[in-house]
Amino acid sequence: MPYRRTENVVRRLAARHAAIIAAAHAAASEGGMAAVQIAQVAQRAGIAAGTVYRYFPGKTDLVAAVLAEIATREVGAVRKAAAAAPGPLSALAAAIMTFATRALRERRLFFAAIAEPADAELDAARLSFRRSLAEEFSGLIAAASAGGHLPAQDTALSGPALLGLVVEALIGPLAAAAAGRERDVVQALTLFALRALGVADARARGLVVQTALPERASREPR
Repeated sequence: MPYRRTENVVRRLAARHAAIIAAAHAAASEGGMAAVQIAQVAQRAGIAAGTVYRYFPGKTDLVAAVLAEIATREVGAVRKAAAAAPGPLSALAAAIMTFATRALRERRLFFAAIAEPADAELDAARLSFRRSLAEEFSGLIAAASAGGHLPAQDTALSGPALLGLVVEALIGPLAAAAAGRERDVVQALTLFALRALGVADARARGLVVQTALPERASREPR
């Protein structure tokens, strides 16, 4: 009869896997993906390096798992913010501001996950993350356009362009210092993005204020 793991064993294995990912995540937040080393991650997780290898045969496998975890978390945060908005244009503004705010909060990690030079073996995982974000933005732009809130446009172009705007302006090598003025930076970037997508200035400003102060938001600005 084949061996069947008990529920306690399954939970213990899952908890250890989560601890390894969390330790690798913390290492990447501090020093980029280059800092995700098996021995250091094992030490952070409080386990033996050999145990890490049971879950991940090598560093590339571990980094790929971290990238997948980051992608799931960040795409989920963007979707949640958009879903809570009162309309398609507010959803787009909420998605932009949420992603921008989170990117600034963990600037080192986002740079490592999206833009930092890395081993060729990781290109597919990083591209998948970027594609997922771009597709979320494209879908939100398409919904706003279909509702008459944005001019007709090639969303396959504007979605990736929007992602590139946020990355270059906030976490890329040309990004300006934002310490102490994160809120203003996020609002200015969102306003710029909405204008670029075709939102009239007054309405774009209303969306930014509405999204920044959700307790005052009840419907799309007219």
